[in-house]
Amino acid sequence: MSATPAGLTWRRLWDDTAAQVGSRAEARWLCEEASGAFGGEFGDVLDEPATDRMLAHLDAMLGRYAVGEPLQYVLGHWAFRRLDLMVDRRVLIPRPETELVAEVALAAAADLLATAGPGTVLRAADLGTGSGALGLSLAFELARGRTEVWLTDVSADALDVARANAAGIGIAGGGVRFAEGSWWDALPPALRGQLDLVVCNPPYIAAGDPDVAASVEEWEPHGALYAGADGLDALRVLADGASAWLRPGGWLVMEIGAGQRDAVSGLLRDGGLADVEVRADLAGRDRIAIARRP
Repeated sequence: MSATPAGLTWRRLWDDTAAQVGSRAEARWLCEEASGAFGGEFGDVLDEPATDRMLAHLDAMLGRYAVGEPLQYVLGHWAFRRLDLMVDRRVLIPRPETELVAEVALAAAADLLATAGPGTVLRAADLGTGSGALGLSLAFELARGRTEVWLTDVSADALDVARANAAGIGIAGGGVRFAEGSWWDALPPALRGQLDLVVCNPPYIAAGDPDVAASVEEWEPHGALYAGADGLDALRVLADGASAWLRPGGWLVMEIGAGQRDAVSGLLRDGGLADVEVRADLAGRDRIAIARRP
């Protein structure tokens, strides 16, 4: 890609970038990242010239975008509910349907806290946390000092991303703990039968699924995407262990594949859980499974 001419204003650069990427919104995000001016600040610098360093940054991002790297990775961060999360190829890109999973988990947590005694600490876990999106949303949005949230992942690289994002939420991250390992095995034995809430966005895509977008297949971590021949391998483990790790009345909230409603409901009931329900996302697809330990 040829270098961008020097002396251009951000107004012109925004226009030129939009012509290259085919979207003014995405072009603005790239220009904001390169300029260091975000939101209303970007409007204030539109008629200012970009520096050579800013132009080099923009050119580098455009080069990565041109070869198919997802915009979220190119920018290096992405919004999730009230958080701005660092993301790169070590973790999945946060998606809108996962925000709905967080919404359901937060509602369950708020109900548990409302009925708990004064000073009670809600113990939660986000298994297979990736960027930390779900668990850190709990830590950030629930009452300070009343939540302990464990973020686990089998990938040490993913946990490094989650730790960086936990640092980014400041004092709200004081109740966040980390553990490396596979699903329930990652948790300290002392938490067995003590968890009020477990939330998870596990891999649920069947190996070889032809409907997976090429950009997802090429760029995102396969360990966080694929789960055996039917896509249920991780969900089986989660359903099997939930009754042993949740306290009586504790909730499990998971993201699932759009065609897995019946299979996952059966797994949860076979695992001894009650009040099994699968809710739809904004597109009407069954995507959020919830269940409670009796």
